[in-house]
Parts: sequence; C-alpha cells; structure tokens
Amino acid sequence: MSHDGVGLRAVTRSVSFLTVSALAVSMLAGCSSEDRAGRPLAGPDVAPAARARLADGGTLHWAVDAVPETLNTFQADANAATGQIAQAVLPSMYRLDQKGRPERNADYLESAKVVETEPKQVVLYKLNQQAVWSDGREIGAADFAAQWRALSGKDTAYWTARNAGYERIEKVERGANDLEVRVTFGRAYADWRSLFSPLYPKEVMGTPDSFNDGARRKLKVTAGPFALKKVDRKDDEVVLVRNPRWWGQRAKLSEIVLRAVPRDKRAAALAAGTIDLAEIDPESADRLTLAARAGGKGTSTPLQGPAGRKAAAKDESGPKSLSGFEVRKSLEPAYTQLALNGADGPLADERVRRAVARALDREALAKAALKPLGLPAEPVGSHLALAGQAAYADNSGALGGQDTAKARALLADAGWVPGGPVKEEKKKEGEKAAGAKGEKAEKSGKGVPESAEGDDGTYIVGEDDKAPHETDREKEKHSQSRTDKSEESGGKHLAQDGKQYENKLKQGGAPGAYAPLGTAAPAGAAAGALAKDGKPLTLRFVLPSGTGSQTLRTVADRISRMLRKVGIRTEISKVADESYFKDHIASGQYDLALYSWPTSAFPATDARPIFAKPVPAADGSLNVEQNYTRVGTDQVDQLFDQAVTTLDENENRGLLRKADARIWAAAGSIPLYQRPQLTVVRKNLVNAGAFGFQTPVYEDMGYLKQGTKPAAGTSFDR
Repeated sequence: MSHDGVGLRAVTRSVSFLTVSALAVSMLAGCSSEDRAGRPLAGPDVAPAARARLADGGTLHWAVDAVPETLNTFQADANAATGQIAQAVLPSMYRLDQKGRPERNADYLESAKVVETEPKQVVLYKLNQQAVWSDGREIGAADFAAQWRALSGKDTAYWTARNAGYERIEKVERGANDLEVRVTFGRAYADWRSLFSPLYPKEVMGTPDSFNDGARRKLKVTAGPFALKKVDRKDDEVVLVRNPRWWGQRAKLSEIVLRAVPRDKRAAALAAGTIDLAEIDPESADRLTLAARAGGKGTSTPLQGPAGRKAAAKDESGPKSLSGFEVRKSLEPAYTQLALNGADGPLADERVRRAVARALDREALAKAALKPLGLPAEPVGSHLALAGQAAYADNSGALGGQDTAKARALLADAGWVPGGPVKEEKKKEGEKAAGAKGEKAEKSGKGVPESAEGDDGTYIVGEDDKAPHETDREKEKHSQSRTDKSEESGGKHLAQDGKQYENKLKQGGAPGAYAPLGTAAPAGAAAGALAKDGKPLTLRFVLPSGTGSQTLRTVADRISRMLRKVGIRTEISKVADESYFKDHIASGQYDLALYSWPTSAFPATDARPIFAKPVPAADGSLNVEQNYTRVGTDQVDQLFDQAVTTLDENENRGLLRKADARIWAAAGSIPLYQRPQLTVVRKNLVNAGAFGFQTPVYEDMGYLKQGTKPAAGTSFDR
C-alpha cells in the first residue's frame, strides 16, 4: 500500500442483501464466457533491443529508495529493494508477463501442472536440469521442502511476515527423480503458482536462526543471472555482479549497483552522472524537463501542468548533462483509490458512502492525474485487478456512475437535509471532525498548515471562503491562489452490501433512526450545506504533505469540489509523509483518504486481507487485517474463500468478479486511476525503464554497442 510518492506487492488481506440487489450484482459480475479483462492500458516502456545489439559489460547505477534492512522477502521489514535483489539473484518458478499474468520461468522450470485433484491436489514440478545454486548443488526438493516448513506457520520460531498458500501444503517430496518435486496440498489452492517465487536455498530456510538472521545482510548461495557481492551501508548501496555459474543467457551487464537516493535528490544525481536509472514523480519529471529547456537543451514538451512549470521555474538544480537521458513511462501495477472510513460517524451509513461515490466524476479525476503525462486516462473498474490482468472486469456498475441527483437523494434518505441546523462550536484539541477520530494538525510535527495565521493545519471546503474583512475581489484572488497551491504542491458498525437504500428512496426512506424526508430546514442555516442533529456533514480528508504528493493533492481538491456540489464539506488536513499511513490510515484517524494498492496476479490470496470483514479480537479491539476502511461483508469473505479453492480458472475469475461487484456496492473504497510510472534512463540503456506489469529480465539489460542508435523516446532535449 502506498500514497503517491511512497511505494510493494500487497503486504508489500454483513449483512444480507435484498433479493433484487443480490440478483443485480450477480448479473453484473457476470458468468459470461467472453474475456472481459481486455488489454493493459499501457505496456512496458523499456527501449527493447535484441541482445546482439548490446555491448558486453558495463555498470548500471540504479536509484532505490533505501538499502534493504533484510534480504529475506518473507520478513516484515523487507522493502522494494529486497524484491529487486531477489529477482536478480534467486530462482522464481513464475514471472509476470506484459499483461500481469504468471508465466513459467523456463530457466528454472521445464513444466508445472496439477496432476491430481482427488483425493487431494498434487502439483508436479519438473525442474531445469541445468539449474544449480552458486555452490554447484542442484536445485531440488530439499529446497522446496525447507521453504514450505519455514513458511507453513507451524513453527513459530520462524519470524515470518506472510505464509499465504504455504499453510495449505501437506507435504513436499522428491518425485520420480531428482528433477521432480511433488507438492501435495491438504486444502485445494488455486494460487499455487504464487509459491516458491522467490525460492531460497535450504541453507537459508533450514533453521529458524538462518531464516531470522542469516539472510538479513548476506546471501552466500544464490541462483540467478547475478550474485550478491556486498551490501555497503556506509555508501548506501548494494552491489550485484554476474553469476559465473549461471546456466542461462549470460548477463550483458557486468555489475548492477542499487544506490539509495532520496527522490528529491535524484535530479541532482542524474545531472551529476552518479545514477543511470531512477523512478521519479511527475513533479520531478517536469522540473527536469524545464531545467533542461532553460539550459538550451531543446524544446521537449513538459510532463506536467502549470503547477510543475511553476515549481520548475524555482528549481536551481539546473541539470547540465540531461541530454543523454529520456523519460520512459507506463502505468504501475497499482491504483489510487479514495478510501471511506466506515468505522463510525456519517460514513458508517452506507447511504452516505454511496452518495460520496455517486458525487464523483472518476473519468475527470483520472484525466487530471494522467492526461498531463501523456498516459491513458481511464478510471479503474475493479478493486482486484487492472485492465489486462486475468481477473479484471469493470464492475463499477454495481455502485453506479456519477449522478448528483442520486447522491443528494441518498443523503436526504440518510437524514442529511439542506440548510439543517448547525451549531457553531469551537473545536477542542483532539476532537474528531466527523466520522473517524481526527488528530489536530500542528504547525510543526505531523500537521502542515494550509491557511493563514490561527489555522490548525486544516481548511474546510464548503464553508464561506471569505476571510475576515476580505473584499469580494480579494476573496476571488484568495480562492484562485488556493487552487493554484493545491495543484503545485476499529469501529463497531459494518456496512451492508447492495443497493437496498436506493430502492427505499422510492418508498419514503428508511424507518427509524433518520429524519423523515422533507424535514424543514431551520432558519439561518448555511445555504447548500447539509446537517443532521445539529452537526454539519463535514468529512475529514487526510492527505500527505510531501513534495512528491502534489498530484494527489490536486485530485483531492477536485474531489472536494465535487462533494461540495451535493452539500458535503471536506476538512482538508495535511500530515507529514512519515506519519500518513501509520498514524492516520492504519489507525483509522480519517474520514476520507487517498492511497494506493498494488494489484496482484493472485487476488484470491493477496486481496482478501484488504477487503476482509473486520472481526472483534479477544482483547475487544477490532482486527481489520489490511482493511483500513473497516468496511466488509460476509458475502465478500465467502466469495474469496470459494475462489481460493477453485482450480478451474474460468470459475475462479467469475467468483472474483462477483466479489469485486459486492465490494463496489459496499462503497468502502472507490478505485480512481492506475498510478503513473515515470523512469529517467540513459538513452543508450535498453531493456530497462518503466516495466509496467512485467517482471524485469535482468540478464537482458545493458548498453547499446557504440554507434548503435537508440529507439526514439521522450527525450529531455527534443
């Protein structure tokens, strides 16, 4: 999970429907035999080149966010660089293709298939007879068995962060010969292809001590095109070198150096020539483009709008040698969503959540984020997959599209009436704004002030914008500057699932706890504002304040305007990046928030904890797993449980799509757009860049031979 500017595989898993609603969702999720997954919105942008065109040797300096604390991907503090290293130096039985679908890795695996389903599922792996560890030992059943035992969850001495799938295995044994491995499952497991990727040697997995500590700083035995030379914490880098025992195609690069470079320092590092490849945010891409133009390097089109241009004008880094670089761009296997905290407050009512969703023009939000980058700007239609991935289908119709009238009607049915009585009370420190418990933002520390003196780190969209003694012209100017600035820079209640509340609108509203439709608004109420029980409908919208999150804040500003049109005010609260997730999202200290989830080729396994219904823990707290919206249903859980045991791929996809339709209907989170992926790369570095869904092929990366022209790209000097 991440917000914009922070980046993992998903780490980094009721109440009954009305019959009509259940039928509608089921029909929408569909049992159609046609492939609804479509094609990826954007493919990889890596300057593909045949190996014959590449020079032999060379070093790639690759910027990463941080040197990993551990080299063991199954530990809690593994980071993105841990995964990169594992891809380059360890076996993976499967890798992902350009559509984000698993494909057999022929360097390690000749075949793998389910050979028995009754009485138990058995998968037979036939290994590549050339596959050996760097110490010369064949990769075999002993390695598979050691990894299963370590990750099965049966031995608590192993400090594992995840064991999904391995706990379903009953036994691992040698097949007819040393090149065969038979894996027998105690419980059927549809996502069996997710296992043993990466595969660690038995020397790492064999004992708790070697698992917990032995692979944190070094990997003595590897089996990839590269081997680990050193982890240098003094210079903040990891050095990989060619593996002399590699049996596949020899790596073109002689060395890969993963160097920790903060994102705000990457422009200077690129200009200085100390890195050759770096992922950057849209704002940084624009600054680099315009700095190169200012230096007389050409007239390339900026990658961002006016906000980025203003930032670039102030950028004094002035890259002197960016003519040798270009931007390669694609879409990440991740999407940005609007999360609605359904734990308590107004958003505990499904009608209010659905109203928020129906107020949004998701197409306009996608265009705001992606169109300035020249990337396909289409809203995401699934919580569980992205276009091109096998489980994808646009199930957003289960909730419905943008409809202001319907949103207002839902709010009225929930008792929120225009011009309702509003008590103006001075907020006490720590008092919640609405719904989830809010934390007062301070001028130093977690909060970042948004407005003028006396501000507590928040401003409210939907209130009178005029400051004290402010003229109408000043108000207009203030409003415009606010817009420019935004562009620059465990509850008890669980949701019901379905459209039953919309059906009740025709029947005069839900009986009981809510004000009857048509309740008169008291005199003196603010025009257009909604209120109930003396409180305005104000939602606390928490956002990260870092420089890499400017696009996110632009999207949030547009969301606030859309909500204002239906009478919902938003209280914007900007917090420090380092506290955004831990202190706000994970702890439930928000009403609305924007953050991203990566999608997986194995959503039945990886997405379940994100959408699982929260359950009470023994200590009285609420166990939410990774469901930070606190919205879940029994039906969704049951569909995930069915999908993970369904081996027929068509049936499996159908169950996942039904689950997604019900997730849409519950309106706990609203997918908006696929995240952009922008990578600055040396022009003569090929088979590397913005990979999209695809797993990088490290042995094919390299520099073009002298005199060979690179393919056209988005250059800084064009």
